[in-house]
Amino acid sequence: MKSEVETLSPTRVKLTVEVPLEEMKSDMDAAYRSIASQISIPGFRKGKVPARIVDARVGRGAVIQEAINEALPRLYSQALSEGEITPLAQPELEITDVPDPQAGGDLKFVAEVDVLPAFDLPEFSSLSVQLDSFEVTDEDVQARLDDLRERFGTLVGVDRPAADGDFVSIDLTATIGDEEIDSASGLSYQIGTGTLLEGMDEALVGLSAGEETTFEAPLAGGEHAGEQALIRVSVGSVKERELPEADDEFAELASEFETIDELLADLRQQADQQKRFQVGLGARDKVLDALLEAIDLPVPEKVIETEVHSHLEEENRLEDDEHRAEVTEQTTKSLRTQLVLDKIADSNELGVEQHELIEYMVQQAQAYGLAPQQFLEQVQQAGQLPAMMGEIRRRKALALVLEAATITDADGNVTSIDELLPRPIAEDDEVEAAEDGEATVEDEAVTDGDADTEGVGVSPTDVHVVPVDVAAAPAEEETDKS
Repeated sequence: MKSEVETLSPTRVKLTVEVPLEEMKSDMDAAYRSIASQISIPGFRKGKVPARIVDARVGRGAVIQEAINEALPRLYSQALSEGEITPLAQPELEITDVPDPQAGGDLKFVAEVDVLPAFDLPEFSSLSVQLDSFEVTDEDVQARLDDLRERFGTLVGVDRPAADGDFVSIDLTATIGDEEIDSASGLSYQIGTGTLLEGMDEALVGLSAGEETTFEAPLAGGEHAGEQALIRVSVGSVKERELPEADDEFAELASEFETIDELLADLRQQADQQKRFQVGLGARDKVLDALLEAIDLPVPEKVIETEVHSHLEEENRLEDDEHRAEVTEQTTKSLRTQLVLDKIADSNELGVEQHELIEYMVQQAQAYGLAPQQFLEQVQQAGQLPAMMGEIRRRKALALVLEAATITDADGNVTSIDELLPRPIAEDDEVEAAEDGEATVEDEAVTDGDADTEGVGVSPTDVHVVPVDVAAAPAEEETDKS
């Protein structure tokens, strides 16, 4: 087999491949066996039809075509390997010459494909960012206290018109023309949440128990979703949330503290931790932005266009140019992030240990509210295990960058990202249970870098990337173009 590589751009190449028919003998033999198993010839058992009879019945040209269809993915992959090419998408493939059924000859095909561009990584120690300043105010503490009081509040009926934040019991009917489309009664709803119909909050404010009103709104679901309907709403009752007094008795009820002062001190500490965490997330993003800015990394436009089109098509927003621009920007940054972190992982030979994969899965299972074994089963059924491993490698790559970068606080003092973003720790008993076999991972699944390119999960060092189809072989429907 001969293959030539022509560079069309920093992110796209053209492969020209020639394969003599005699080098496809094993593929021809497999094609004869395949066709022989599909045809019935009197005097011969299925699968035992001689090649000359197959040629006579279906034609040697059909056998050659079958062999080409089977061989093309392997030949394409071989050409990629010989050219040391890493594809980022399915190729645009065209068969230009097919061996003659009688005279033989060469199979020739060309493939254009978007590829991983060459780029250099900077010294991570050259990256420097400054943390945003922050302070915990009395308002922050009061907001947390009010949230806690609301959790222990009680609903009390009131004899007045409904106001924002009140809880109401309502009956609803929706009509389009003279037809009643839907109805519901006894619904409990908090005014101001905006979780029902557009215009509902405005319609309810000012209504007392026993009163009703009508308004027009698009329906949110069902076969008439999006259609404008006349909504009639009647109020059965109005209640407000009565909050407990913020005193020592409440502190004992709502926390492990005996006094309100102790509770307030704890709430202030919680607010401080949350703001530090947010600042840490900002620092992580700043370091990542600085890393990307330091790298000249072109991205393949067709890969971006394909991903953006798929995203907008799912949202039914193909004509939304403003949203298209936003998605394009996000997708471009995500792909650049993915490629950079994957290269860092490869350069540092970062692998995934069994315990790292198990701990990550336990963390993700907790986030989804699932048992580790149940989560693992779903991941394996969906074929997402390689993607999870790819995400773990990127997290480890980003951790290397964060460790080497210089991060200073608002006063110029050098600090560590670990002080702001403590790594999430899975519960020890769950990890131990998983390691003992309640959640099992096939040993061969843990590799040193063959992970797919999709990112999943959420953690302080997670990088949210848009899934990009990285293919090593053409799709079957693209192989029969002769």
